[in-house]
This record gives sequence, C-alpha cells and structure tokens, in this order.
Amino acid sequence: MKALVTGAKGFIGKNLCVALRRAGVETLEIDIDSPKNALLAKLSDVEVVFHLAGVNRSEHESDFQTGNVGSMDTLLAAIDKLMAPRVSPFIVLSSSVQAEYDNPYGRSKLASEQLLQSYVQKGGAAMIYRLPGVFGKWCRPNYNSVVATFCHNIARNLPIAISDPSRVINLVHVDDVIAQFLTHLNSRPDGLNYGDIGPVFASTLGILAERIQGFRSARKSLEIPDMRDQFIYRLWGTYASYLPSDGLAYALDKKTDARGSLAEFLKSSHLGQIFISRTHTGIIRGNHYHDLKVEKFCVLEGEAVIRFRSILGHEIEAYRVSGTDFKVVDIPPGLTHNIENVGSGELIVLFWASEIFSLEQSDTYYSEVEHA
Repeated sequence: MKALVTGAKGFIGKNLCVALRRAGVETLEIDIDSPKNALLAKLSDVEVVFHLAGVNRSEHESDFQTGNVGSMDTLLAAIDKLMAPRVSPFIVLSSSVQAEYDNPYGRSKLASEQLLQSYVQKGGAAMIYRLPGVFGKWCRPNYNSVVATFCHNIARNLPIAISDPSRVINLVHVDDVIAQFLTHLNSRPDGLNYGDIGPVFASTLGILAERIQGFRSARKSLEIPDMRDQFIYRLWGTYASYLPSDGLAYALDKKTDARGSLAEFLKSSHLGQIFISRTHTGIIRGNHYHDLKVEKFCVLEGEAVIRFRSILGHEIEAYRVSGTDFKVVDIPPGLTHNIENVGSGELIVLFWASEIFSLEQSDTYYSEVEHA
C-alpha cells in the first residue's frame, strides 16, 4: 500500500510518517521545501492522502489563505490532472475546531473543508477531522502549542508566560490522532465525512503549568503522579520528550553510614516507594517489623540471608538469596525481619514498600529477629 503525507515535516506529519512506515506502508512525503513537480510525481498509485500541510500561525491573513486554502487547491488540482478518469485517492484532512469560529485561521480551515466538498461531488471520498490543540513529542515549542512551550521551557528552567491561568483549553495527544488516522488504511467510507478523535482532555492553563512544573520537581521529590490518569500519562511522556539530551541523567540523594549506602528511587502515593541499598559484607540491616506496611526485597548482586520471626513467637525462618536468582522475598506485617550480607563482596538490594516512608508515621518498630 502507498500513502502520501503533505506537511510531512511538521509535528503531526513526523509522527504519522513514522507510524505509517512502522505499519509497512510505503510512505511518500511532501513539504514546503519539496520541488514544484514533486506532488504530481508522488501521487501515482497513492491510495490515501493525509493532508496535513498548512499554516496555523501568522500575522498576515493572506498566509492562512495561501498555506491552507492554497495547499488544498494545489492538491486537488494535481489529483484532477493525474488521476482522471482513474479512482481518486481517499483524503484525510487535518482541520481544526477553529473552523467553527470567525477568525482568519478558522476561515481558512473552513474554506479548505469546502474545497473537499467539490472533490467529493466529483466522485472522491474524504474524512475531515477538526482537531483541538494537539500535544506530544516533536512539537515545535514557542510556536503554536502551549504544551510544547511549557514542556520545553520548564525542562530547561526557563520562564513561562500565562496571560490567563483560568483559561480552559482542549487537548488531544498526537498518538491518539495518529491511531485514528491509521484506521483509514483499511476503512475509507464513501462521500464526505467528519470524524472524532479522543480522548479529549480539558485543562486550565494554570493547572497545565502546575502539572508540568510538578514533573520537573519530581527529580527531587521522587514522587511520580498517578499514571492511571490518562491525561497525566500522556503529559508526562510529552514532558520527558522535551528534556535536553545532556540533561537526562540525575543523581539520587545517597545516604551513607558504616553499613553501606542507601538511596530512594521513586515514590508514589498510590504505589508506594522504591529504594536501593549497598551493604558491606557481614553487615545486617533491618531488625524491625511493620503493622500494616508490606515490603518486597530483591537481591540484585551478592549473597544474602533474609530472616523472619513472628513478634508473637520464637521460631525463625531464613531464606538464602543470590543476585543471580531474580527472586523476590515478601515481607508481611507482624514479622520482624533482617537481611545479612553473607557474601564476599558488596550486597545490592532493590526494596519496594507499600507506602512512602514518613518519620512521623513510619510504621517501623525495632525488634531483634534472633532475640525473642
């Protein structure tokens, strides 16, 4: 199968071209810097045209007419010249919710949609998507996407400007847009159709900025938000894509004492906390129990013995675990426990706890495992 993408070097275009090729589709690209005859040359045998080319930001209304209406007119003229009397390609148009409003950009998008009506009347078929604000990786910051601008600037500790924090914007993620576009590789309804893409997320500018600033501060707090929230999940990934290439690594706060060292890794109000320890040979950590908190220990390197005793009894249960085992040991409430490095080298352990540690409410009580 062969598909043509206009505006291929734009934000949505880049994501779409990658997805099309990943799906095994022969993908042809047209952009503003393509040779004048490239459109005619590439339309041959194309089954689907994804028309993304256009102008969405300019100080001159004429640019919207040229970039949006003009690019559609050029595409349809090329199809008429090359395709007749053959079957014309199915056209997917990336339009905008602004087509419903009387402003220069909206008028140009509506005019582009109207041109498609004449194309359909001649026997063609098309699908129009009136998109809200689209966000995701590879969007140009400080241009037309407030999400891209916020993510880019906040990731670099640069200032952001918010004219009206209470202003509500509607957003859709580029991957959801692409997933819907790809359905037209197999589904191409007759006539002129308007399609919906979701989920659409509503947010005020103030809350949007606050959430993205929270992502930046997570490197210090180590707290990650609830990824069950689909907007947060998409927004977190978008923010991460704007991290500078020389700023992907960061140090954890390492606490060191005579036993070795320990660092907290991640915290979550709904999933608990992960931390890592390095323990010198012969050292024992632990000797405490919890009333409610559950933990999991996984030895990553070295040899350890993990011992348990019910705080109501005297019998001791022991588990010998090696870093080569990939074995997890559960730590239930009511059992005092410890972990001893019985190997010849350093012991490295990954710990998970069902709640974030708090000095005020630690749910951690001292009790020697081997002394009832």
